[in-house]
Amino acid sequence: MENHTLADYPELHEFGWTARWQALFAEHRAEDRLPARVLRGDRGSALVQTPQGVERAKSSVRLLKETPQASDLPIVGDWVVLHRPEDLDFPQIEKVLERKSAIRRGDPDKTSDTQVLAANVDVIFVVHPIADAPHLRRIERELSLAWDASAKPVVVLSKADLSTDPEGCMESVASIALGVDILLVNALEKSSCEQLLKYITGHQSAVLFGPSGAGKSTIINSILGEDRLSTQEVREVDGGGRHTTVARELINIPGSGIIIDTPGLRVLGLTGSAEGISSAFSDIEELALACRFRDCSHNHEPGCAVQIAIEGSTLLPERLASYNKLMKEAQFAARKTDARLRAEEESKWKLVSKAAREFNKRKKRD
Repeated sequence: MENHTLADYPELHEFGWTARWQALFAEHRAEDRLPARVLRGDRGSALVQTPQGVERAKSSVRLLKETPQASDLPIVGDWVVLHRPEDLDFPQIEKVLERKSAIRRGDPDKTSDTQVLAANVDVIFVVHPIADAPHLRRIERELSLAWDASAKPVVVLSKADLSTDPEGCMESVASIALGVDILLVNALEKSSCEQLLKYITGHQSAVLFGPSGAGKSTIINSILGEDRLSTQEVREVDGGGRHTTVARELINIPGSGIIIDTPGLRVLGLTGSAEGISSAFSDIEELALACRFRDCSHNHEPGCAVQIAIEGSTLLPERLASYNKLMKEAQFAARKTDARLRAEEESKWKLVSKAAREFNKRKKRD
């Protein structure tokens, strides 16, 4: 196989093209194939960054047929293999290169599927407004999803200029965001927002993740120094906002890295994984190691180190309740996934058995 270097596609360096993607793309390389990164997914198509510039592409029929889960189809942040058939108006996405990270949530339609919000990010900025007191339970949920994505979480407390006690809010969040950097940000000030850039040096990628009205698009506009993304005023009554951002979009920050803007999410269902929860609640996980019983439920068992910590006021009961709630939700999601996989396996073998019976019937007739 011909030896290729990163210099083959210098136009893609600022979009995160590294030796990893070069190696994954190498086996697909051909005269009419190019690497590309998904900038935005639209209904039925996607905007992709190619070595020649931005183009609109569609998933090939083959890719659609060979991809059973919608979550494995091209999503913003993905690196893909692009093919240009002469008889088609749009280039075709033939392959999604293996993701190094993906931020997922449980499907809001209550199915067992998961929804990928962004792929191949190095950092997840959990953006949370503090015009009012921070919603600690939501931040715990967001951090659980962030830790599960194989990326570095960073909490961004936005609208710090509207808070009556920003330092107090930061201290409150620090009590539950263990091992996570926390930034106080005024989204309207460029210098304040530029704190985020130190996390995406060397053309790394990050995603802004948080509720509607948190100021995610405003933060990107401030960093860019232009109104690149549309924004709207939040409601004075409850501080909420409309979903101004309607599509996930990858934004290149010149001289720095990539930031992906996402719409605000009202529903944050967990997947069947408990690893992210364990990381977000590392204090409880560590305490549990000292419990007398290995299967301790941290309820009324004797010698429960978690309950001892609550009695000694070193652990708040609200945090344990949040941990238990998220663990139960993850376990329920895992059971749904297992049930779906069993049903798919049974359906597959029914088809195989049917085909075998039909083959034997034809053989007997012959």
